[in-house]
Parts: sequence; C-alpha cells; structure tokens
Amino acid sequence: MTLSSKVLDQCRKPSGTLGRLNLWDMNRRHSRLTDWGVKHLSIGGNDTILDIGCGGGKTINKLAAVASAGKVYGIDHSEASVAASTSTNRQLIQAGRVEIRQGSVSQLPFSDRMFDLVTAVETHYYWPDLAADMREILRVLKPGGTLILIVEAYKGGKHDQKLKPFVDAMKNAGYAYSYLSVDEHRELFSSAGYGDVEVFENYDNGWLCVIGRKPVSGS
Repeated sequence: MTLSSKVLDQCRKPSGTLGRLNLWDMNRRHSRLTDWGVKHLSIGGNDTILDIGCGGGKTINKLAAVASAGKVYGIDHSEASVAASTSTNRQLIQAGRVEIRQGSVSQLPFSDRMFDLVTAVETHYYWPDLAADMREILRVLKPGGTLILIVEAYKGGKHDQKLKPFVDAMKNAGYAYSYLSVDEHRELFSSAGYGDVEVFENYDNGWLCVIGRKPVSGS
C-alpha cells in the first residue's frame, strides 16, 4: 500500500476542496466515537471548554449542547478546519457561546488556568512535540481541570494491522506521528504532570479514551 504525500498532508492539515470533503467525513465518522468518549466525563453547564484540532466542528457543537451556559473554544492549525468549524457552529458563534481560532497546540493563544476541560479527538497523533504539547495544555487548564484524548488509532487496538501501512507511510515521509499503546498513553499523561489518570477501552469498536486532571495542589 502506497500513500501519496497529498493524502498524508490532508490527514495532517486539510486544505482545499479535498480538505473540505475530508472534514465533512470526519464529522460523520468521529461522531459515535466522540459520544462514547464524552460519556466518561462530567461536564458542567457553566464550563469553559477548549477543543484542540476542532476539524469540522461537530465536537464543539456537541460540547456546547452540554455546557449550555458556558463557552466552547475551538482551535486548529488548518485554515480549512477553522472555516468548516465556523460554518458548523455559526449560530452558536453569533450567540457568543462558541469561538474558533487558528493556531497551534504548541503555543495556545489562551491565558493560564482558563479551561475546565480540554478535548482532543483523533488529533494528538500529529502534534509537533507531544510531550511538550501536553504540558502546554496543562498550562491553560484550571487546577482540577480535565484533559481527554479520544482515539481509534492506538498500538494494540482492533485496527492495528489496518493502520500499520498508514503509520509506516507517515514515519517514512518524515512526519510526526505518535502511535501509542494503552500503557504509553497512560505514561504520557503521568510524565506530563497529570493526575488521576484513567483509561477506557472499547476493544470491539477499536476505541480508546484517556483522561487526566491538573493537580489542585502546586498549580
């Protein structure tokens, strides 16, 4: 199986007409996965939430429905993703309940201790420096705030063999791609300074979510 650089680039950073189609498909494909992952959270109605790698914007829409008196921010490094998320959430943006920005997880354009919850669905594979980026998220979380990674590509999961050509192609092309096992995800959180780390796996569907919290003491 040979994957072109164009296909790999669209996965990392959607752009153009192909990117818009890809983002629409992501909204569709990731919906059930996201619902399953979010069920492991307790989201407050007044929470301030950040969705990193917001893609087509469907996750933002779901989060805003729960945090009905709060505010949801989305950030993505892709201009096409920002446009798609903005379109998906136009009414919520006009109501002041959602805000979408273009930017990098490595330098989040938000103040310290701003968010009750940070979500990242099917995106942390592509982060430039995963360990440092996890610490950057810790910076913008409130003490006691939560980060959740929701994924369906992980080492040892149901889709392992199917994903191997893609993982190999990403690495051969010189792209950052973090493909971690269940234990490596747990260690990722612990090493970055998160506490109360929990891992939930639905092997039959090939789904994984990892949750960690910013310690209250010493924050």
